Amino acid sequence: MTEPLLRALRVARRFGDVEALAPTDFDLQPGETVALIGPNGAGKSTLLAILAGALEPSEGTVEAHTRLGWVPQRPAHYGRLSARENLELFAKLEGVSEPVRVAQQMLERFSLPPEDRPSGELSVGNRQRLNVALSLLGEPRVLLLDEPTASLDPGQRRRVWDVVDAVHDEGGAVCFATQNVEEIGEHADRVVVMRDGHVVFAGDAATFQVDGVFE
Repeated sequence: MTEPLLRALRVARRFGDVEALAPTDFDLQPGETVALIGPNGAGKSTLLAILAGALEPSEGTVEAHTRLGWVPQRPAHYGRLSARENLELFAKLEGVSEPVRVAQQMLERFSLPPEDRPSGELSVGNRQRLNVALSLLGEPRVLLLDEPTASLDPGQRRRVWDVVDAVHDEGGAVCFATQNVEEIGEHADRVVVMRDGHVVFAGDAATFQVDGVFE
């Protein structure tokens, strides 16, 4: 087995007396896509936020050996700025050499509105596509996505997955939380099932049976 691009060692998270995530080991290998599934409140978002560095673990460590892209469930951009302005700003923060050109490419790639309307006034689907576009500005080799297509129609969903699958196909790694059974079958190599903050199953997506997971 090659060196993982991302590894978590016994990471856990408590909020007061509530254990949102029990001590958990996790890794992402080059060229794999992992589906993180389970009912609401299972700990999926907590684990993804820790892996992304957006949330400090109460214990344990995360080792990242490459650049990460992070797509949270909630908008991760400035609502008063337009989609273009957000893309240009975040491109500059990522050190992109031609932020204006790259922002235009992303607008076209994700069919985002080019006008100067504040992104906070965009549709839910457009805001989510902007989230995904922002995560790709630094050309990450690891993508972490928290239900990235939950608000998208089938055409928008395909467009997002075309981009996400390209990261996998180029030797990167993807971990996505989802409650969409079709996405598991179409995109995942490995499945990790969570319940009450614990990993209760981890295995090959090809042999995974989804019955009862979301109950």
